Amino acid sequence: MHPLICAACGERADAVRVAEPGLLVCSRCGHGEPFARLPLFCLTGPSGTGKSTMARLLVPRLAGRVVLLEQDLLWQPGLDDPTDEHRLFRSTWLRLAAAIGQSGRPVLLCGTVVPPELEVLPERALFTRIHYLALTCEAGALAARLWARPAWRRWDEPRIAEMLDHAAWLTATASRLEPPVELLDTTDLPPAEVAERVETWLGCLSLR
Repeated sequence: MHPLICAACGERADAVRVAEPGLLVCSRCGHGEPFARLPLFCLTGPSGTGKSTMARLLVPRLAGRVVLLEQDLLWQPGLDDPTDEHRLFRSTWLRLAAAIGQSGRPVLLCGTVVPPELEVLPERALFTRIHYLALTCEAGALAARLWARPAWRRWDEPRIAEMLDHAAWLTATASRLEPPVELLDTTDLPPAEVAERVETWLGCLSLR
């Protein structure tokens, strides 16, 4: 189902109206549609900290409980429009995650994102809460990982410097963001242990 298209009148809304308990309300005709509002989980952090590796390791561990998706799946021409902090890209992901949630399973979205890019969007109302866990890495190790990537990823010196700046900013401000972002340093941890800690983080949160 498309959360912004009314099942009764067929009109498409630009904003989301949520009525408790569990109803999406059409702003045009007032029709209320049952809707499961679940939390959204974001495994975030700078490029090179291990998000894609975690996606591969976590799929079998979370099967049947959580739907894991990589953000870059939708990084395609048209959706990569940088306007308003990539608003079209972010909004599309929130709509897709909310639609998947109607199956009763929440989404763990793996990709670089921070609360100011999601919390201000109208589609944020489709979720009870968004939880953020950021993988981090010591600057030298992060730069080495990015330099080691294949050429098609186009990691050059300016782009790596930009990512290091983002990593430093995230580490410094994570606790002050709204909501706060939890940090997990992957510098010296083997991938299997990182996956276990991410699974533990999810287990400490309500999936409903």
